[in-house]
Amino acid sequence: MSTLLLSLETSSPICSIALHRMETGALVGQSELRLEKSHSSHLSVLINQLLENSLHTLADLAAVAVSDGPGSYTGLRIGAAAAKGLCYALDIPLVAISTLQSMAHQVASVTARPEQFLFCPMLDARRMEVYAALYQCTGAEVLAPAPLILDADTLAEQLAHQSLLFFGSGAAKFQALVAEHPRAGFLTGIEPSAVAVGALAVEAYRRQDFRSVAYYEPFYLKEVYTTTPKAASLPKKG
Repeated sequence: MSTLLLSLETSSPICSIALHRMETGALVGQSELRLEKSHSSHLSVLINQLLENSLHTLADLAAVAVSDGPGSYTGLRIGAAAAKGLCYALDIPLVAISTLQSMAHQVASVTARPEQFLFCPMLDARRMEVYAALYQCTGAEVLAPAPLILDADTLAEQLAHQSLLFFGSGAAKFQALVAEHPRAGFLTGIEPSAVAVGALAVEAYRRQDFRSVAYYEPFYLKEVYTTTPKAASLPKKG
């Protein structure tokens, strides 16, 4: 009987995979490679090595979960293609978990009195832009994933009423703007992880919250602004 969930997290420069037991949600093993642009060439190797090291095979997989985005366009495409390929070949379900929600779960699960906070993962986009969302400790969505342009008034309404914890690759840019705010807390070292994706994916599997293997596409969440090329200057008439 297939009893394992394989999770893939490729939305960031870290290539991360994890195995969870479907019945208990217990973590069986994980593997990460912190090497730029390594996803396409190393993802399948990491999967095979983790299965072998945990004394399992692909036949033991009951489902595959993938980090849904936002994040690196190329990374998300590679993760989605690998997950869909495995699901199609093994005839098993595909689960997709929001990258930002999995990061919030990662932090909330180790935070003392988490009900006192809202959790705000921020992924660096460009300049003063981030991809961000707000979650309660239960995982309930307060603010849907969106591109935000940061200034001193960003999330001012939420900060006026409740303490927020900020983390992720884009949080440092915001910290420079609101460092003195009494309700803004900042955590370092929090990165997307297949372990957090897998923890939420086990719950999604039990709800039978599956995606179409044929038609699934990651949630890329494009940036709101694009650069407009400058008009070329015309030569002056003589």
